[in-house]
Amino acid sequence: MASKLMDLVYWRDVRKTGVVFTGLVISLASVFQLSVITVFSHICLVAMCATFPLRLYYKLLELLRWNPGVHPYQSYLDYDSSLTDRETVMLVEEVVLLITFAITELKRLIFIGSITDSIKFVVLLYLLTYVGALTNGLTLVISAVIGLFSIPLLYKKQQVRLRRTVRTVKGFVKKIRNLCLSLYHSIRPSLVPEPASKPAPAAAPSLRQKAKAK
Repeated sequence: MASKLMDLVYWRDVRKTGVVFTGLVISLASVFQLSVITVFSHICLVAMCATFPLRLYYKLLELLRWNPGVHPYQSYLDYDSSLTDRETVMLVEEVVLLITFAITELKRLIFIGSITDSIKFVVLLYLLTYVGALTNGLTLVISAVIGLFSIPLLYKKQQVRLRRTVRTVKGFVKKIRNLCLSLYHSIRPSLVPEPASKPAPAAAPSLRQKAKAK
């Protein structure tokens, strides 16, 4: 599954990736105007409008004895898309682990298991309120799909240039950081107050003065 996803993301099969990408974007964009049930029904109707005439054509050839009864979609019908017992158990275990991990993290964040992480979570939720006011979840999903199919390919084609740019930005940030540290260390000694000088100890009375006092 991971290898197939990588093949789609990096456009190794342009035709297959183009069909999947176009179908996803059109389907998600259609949900803006129509309900999910309507979109699903229309997609199935369009697919059957393409498959049904071809099946009738092959059936007509078979009745005229011009076709030995070959089904045009037999390869798709013979394709085994079922899961074995082991694959089913592994898939269920992964789903259960993900759900358990998500619930555990939410409990830790909501019930303040770590103050720092909970503060970060609150800031994230506060920012998401602004994101939700500006756009909806479907727009974010469409943007994520477009980014998933475009950013990896762009990075692969412009890898050298992007690495050079990142290296330049890191060097510039490092220079600024070193300059700020040097200024801080140069100003810091003048801000530190000098320790107050201790008063000189009183001179001990001489032996002659002690003798006079006696």
